[in-house]
Amino acid sequence: MTIDARTTDNRPDLEETSRAKEILKKFERKREYRGYAAAVITVMAILTSCYHLLYAYFHPFFALDHRALHWMFMSILAFALYPFSRKWSPKGRMSLPDALFLLVSCVICLWIFIHSTAILNRAGAFQPLDVAAGTVLVILVLEASRRTTGPAVPLIAIFFIAYAVFGPYLPDYFAHRGYSIKRISTYLALSTDGVFGVPLGVSANFILLFILYGALLRKTGAGQFFTDVAFALTGWTRGGPAKAAVVSSTFFGMISGSSVANTVTTGSFTIPLMKRTGYPDYFAAGVEASSSTMGQIMPPIMGAAAFIMAEFLSVPYIKVCIAAAIPASLAFFSTFMQVHFRAVSLGLAGIPRSELPSVRRAFAMGWHHLFSIFILIYFLAQNYSPERAVFWAIVATIGTSFLMALIRKEPLGNMGKLILEGLKEGATGAVEVAAACAAAGIIIGCITMTGLGINFSSIVLDASMGYLFLALPFTMIACLFLGMGVPTTAQYVIISSLVAPALVQMGVLAMSAHLFILYFGTRADITPPVALAAYAGAGIAGSNPWKTGLSAFQLGIAGFIIPFMFVYAPELILVGSPMKIILAVATAIIGILCLAAGVQGCFIIKATWVEIILLIVIALLLIKPGIFTDLAGLCLFAVVLGLQWFRKGRAEEKLPGKEVSP
Repeated sequence: MTIDARTTDNRPDLEETSRAKEILKKFERKREYRGYAAAVITVMAILTSCYHLLYAYFHPFFALDHRALHWMFMSILAFALYPFSRKWSPKGRMSLPDALFLLVSCVICLWIFIHSTAILNRAGAFQPLDVAAGTVLVILVLEASRRTTGPAVPLIAIFFIAYAVFGPYLPDYFAHRGYSIKRISTYLALSTDGVFGVPLGVSANFILLFILYGALLRKTGAGQFFTDVAFALTGWTRGGPAKAAVVSSTFFGMISGSSVANTVTTGSFTIPLMKRTGYPDYFAAGVEASSSTMGQIMPPIMGAAAFIMAEFLSVPYIKVCIAAAIPASLAFFSTFMQVHFRAVSLGLAGIPRSELPSVRRAFAMGWHHLFSIFILIYFLAQNYSPERAVFWAIVATIGTSFLMALIRKEPLGNMGKLILEGLKEGATGAVEVAAACAAAGIIIGCITMTGLGINFSSIVLDASMGYLFLALPFTMIACLFLGMGVPTTAQYVIISSLVAPALVQMGVLAMSAHLFILYFGTRADITPPVALAAYAGAGIAGSNPWKTGLSAFQLGIAGFIIPFMFVYAPELILVGSPMKIILAVATAIIGILCLAAGVQGCFIIKATWVEIILLIVIALLLIKPGIFTDLAGLCLFAVVLGLQWFRKGRAEEKLPGKEVSP
């Protein structure tokens, strides 16, 4: 990735690029194939993407049939691409257990697809074959999840299965009548309440298609286009490369599906530029990690959990996007302004305009990438399903890419190759999410069978004594701890099933409760001691991982406060009268601005300790809704603003010849 043909000094060198590749391999679990085997995997992945595109348009099968085929494709890719372990794995080929797992999973899924009607008709009177197939399928799902996402998710799923079995022997609060292995295995594997439940259904209908859309955008050059535009618009300002990194990484975080992968991919370019501009290495890595993670909560293409949220709440996906728009914008604004305040504090300048890409040239080369995004937003706004909306966005991406290749007289074969690579990456990129969703279905099935959700809600209510200000921190801590070892999708499914009903009983809006859980699930990637996105960025920057994690946490701190804001002030998710919404947004913007300034210790100029304390107090006053707190916050804000202008004037009088760069 380059800024412009003239900016050879700003390109990441080969050492930095190779370092990024090595770091990505460290986090990557996939096996690499060559030759004939690689061709077979490629064909299978392309067929997977094509099947899901055809289903999105024609809908030829019922839910269980489609989900069975979806898991068949995903399990084939999972067992083919992800070895049993990194240490015990033949390079470039499958082991015998891999092939056996793949074959058995494929056979069971096809059996369910062919006999789905008969299986559903004999629910409650299952035959020995049903029990055997169900038990084996649950084991295979747990193994696929372990290979793709690590041990945390399957261990949690096993814990819930054990809970379903040993219910009669547990304390009163958690006790239930208990279920046999026969009942558990058939319920989890042969119905739409377990493995083939809502999470995997969302993966089959929406998530794979959105990951495919993101892969096609990357392959057709949208990444370069948006990066060039971001640098053209912000690169010349104070700390421009860092601001451009915030913009471009947030966008890519929406479509990459992984904050770690996005940190490594875009960070190999943005982090060296930030360092060369004058930012400390740990801060540069923190900016990239925080921005990449923020993309998971940014509409219109939020992370995979947002689609599951829409299904859980039984609302159109566009309503989730609308509700998340203001909170996500506030989080983005906070990170952007922290970057600016750090640049002011360090006295940094931007990149000379002569070394930046031209906005006009960038749009001339890549304007067509906006067309598919407009198509996506238009169809969502017209209340089309996300499935149908992203289908037409994908069609638009492929169509405009070939059209531009024709206009520019570029070889169509090259574009066709890129499209096929995008189809492959879309399918392989969805495997981890699908495996997490399948395992999450096991967890949801056990919670539903045993009634644990109702019991746990009662426990939360009792532990917090009915006080929301106690229940919310409990929920936040649970989300952060679970998110440190579990993918965001699985973490959201578990916590929302257990805790969201309790929050709703305390008077929290359902949308606010679920968004609260989603926000803190994403925060785990930048929260030490297990801040994977920050540690990936530290590897590229060559910085101290702990300092990088703290820096990423600091840059993303608004994401820890904003969820409390929209719980107590639902106007921030656009619930309430227009005047109340405008007032809440206006005070929130000032509060977030003061928070960013206080955290970085700089506003117009470097702040004193008194000003820093006042800025934090202002942020807290304006964050809490209420006329008296708002007035007090605004009065203190005027005081700090006056102090800063006064001190800046005195400093300029002492140095009359000093100019301040933009």
